[in-house]
Amino acid sequence: MHTHKKLLALLLFSASSLLVSPHLLAAPVVLELDYEIPVQQNQVAFVPFAGDSVLSPIIFNDLSRTELTVTNRNFPQQPHSSNDLTSSLPVWQSMGIPYLVVGSTSSNRGQVTTNYEVIDVNSGQVLQGRQNKQGKQSLTADNNPEDMRYAAHVIADKVYELITGTPGDFSGRIAYIEEVGTGKGKTSQLKVMDADGENARTITEVEGSIFSPTWSPDGNRIAYSVQRDKSYPIIYVQNISGGRATPLTPFPGSNLSPSFSPDGSKVLFSSSFEGSAHIYEISASGGKPKRLTNWTSSEVQPSYAPDGNSFVFVSDRAGFNKPQIYRYDFDSQQTSKVSNGGYATSPQFSSDGSQIAFLNGSSAAIMNQNGTVTANLGNTGIDEAPSFSPNGKRVVYASKQNGKGVLFIHSLNGGKSFGKSGKGTIRSPVWSSSAQ
Repeated sequence: MHTHKKLLALLLFSASSLLVSPHLLAAPVVLELDYEIPVQQNQVAFVPFAGDSVLSPIIFNDLSRTELTVTNRNFPQQPHSSNDLTSSLPVWQSMGIPYLVVGSTSSNRGQVTTNYEVIDVNSGQVLQGRQNKQGKQSLTADNNPEDMRYAAHVIADKVYELITGTPGDFSGRIAYIEEVGTGKGKTSQLKVMDADGENARTITEVEGSIFSPTWSPDGNRIAYSVQRDKSYPIIYVQNISGGRATPLTPFPGSNLSPSFSPDGSKVLFSSSFEGSAHIYEISASGGKPKRLTNWTSSEVQPSYAPDGNSFVFVSDRAGFNKPQIYRYDFDSQQTSKVSNGGYATSPQFSSDGSQIAFLNGSSAAIMNQNGTVTANLGNTGIDEAPSFSPNGKRVVYASKQNGKGVLFIHSLNGGKSFGKSGKGTIRSPVWSSSAQ
């Protein structure tokens, strides 16, 4: 609810800006305007960018789903740069909104350039980035729907970072599997969508099953397993811009759960081509795999730590139907147990390595590096764990609702959570890095 108070706006104009006779210039002219100014409980005022009808709604929607409280209404004016606030800053300060986002767009030869600023309303200063020390930010994109939508997400990332100090996660994309049919009639599609749940497109489609997609660090490739009728699962690497998928593990066994190394040069995976399932490492361009685990039990679902010095995986070493998460250190070649519960699978690190998303029984959950569960997100109805967003503030996981497959994007820090339904069963969503 907005409260209001009277404001006596004192607008001082310089003599040179007034077309009056010289003898009236002895003193500044003061205009007294008495009007209502809304005092708002928002953290961010977002003014739609001048000359734009495409970027602004996407940016506003992105920011509105964070822990920030954002408004685009009830403004005393529509400024489009910090220069527009020269005389009206006191009016904005009276509204009680700490940050103001302004900007404008211009087109030239098939490209759109956006100049924008994030203003600290209390001081009137334009916030500067850690790398770009200029207050005014600028981004140029090709004038087509795909590039303009991506540019909007990149701008939202930057605005969020300037305000919070943490990079945004809007420009990262989400890969997932959508299945229709069962048995020999099953068709699986590998899809990619924007982090706001829009702009979904199909990367590949197969008659059979697709498992465990994973992004390369540069966000340009996806590795995934395919199992067709009467065949072993084989891991492929696919460039998301198009082209044929390249088989990475043409071995006679169940080849599953690929994980790219942080530099993108290697891939971890599990395979049973030597008997029981074990963890292997292979060059991302193919070749001879190196076996890393040697237990008599089955080891599956490997996932690199962000620093590349270790990885987590799942083993049934503790007993039948008692899978646990373990950690393998490359330097010492030693393995340690991480999880503390009775059933823990599908581990995946956050980007800073401080948290691990996993499946806790039948519930999507998060634990710290010591195995202490820090969040239970609820029963998914599908035996899969969540995937962290690039900044670790959100997770995406698959579930079912009213018989339909749903992708849930869940905020971990007070932002808005939402779901996106599909035509069939949705599985294995995984978030790419931002700003690729």
